Amino acid sequence: MQTTWLTGAEWFAVLRIGLGLWWLESWRHKDKKTWFTGGGITWAAGIAAQHRWPVVRTGFDRIVRPRPRLMAYVVAYAELALGLGLIVGLLTPIALVAGLLLNLIYLVLMIHDWAEQGQNLMMALISAVGFCALCWQSWSLDAAWGLFL
Repeated sequence: MQTTWLTGAEWFAVLRIGLGLWWLESWRHKDKKTWFTGGGITWAAGIAAQHRWPVVRTGFDRIVRPRPRLMAYVVAYAELALGLGLIVGLLTPIALVAGLLLNLIYLVLMIHDWAEQGQNLMMALISAVGFCALCWQSWSLDAAWGLFL
């Protein structure tokens, strides 16, 4: 593979780090006080209640609605963990798959709001490409420790 300036593996590391920064920004921009007191889950509950697919409404009502505070923490700290893990390249394949799944959940929940979907689709695409390209081969703790090689 010929590239300019960096090697192919290094360019994929740049992509991985950029995705990690994107997840970190998702965590950073949340109004934590409102989010952790149920604001984020209340917002999502309103969207789920109006969703065109019954499976989304049912799944939300069974899994998320009974545990709003716990789910608020799970979502927020999953975004933080994904961001940090991808930036430093720690457990990268696991972070990429988890991030892809979280983006797909966001995509399905917000299927009617195409303004939101560009971000979720691009993050999912980067996760899939990063996973297939083994983007943890350069500039990562995984590579330094010989994990997933």
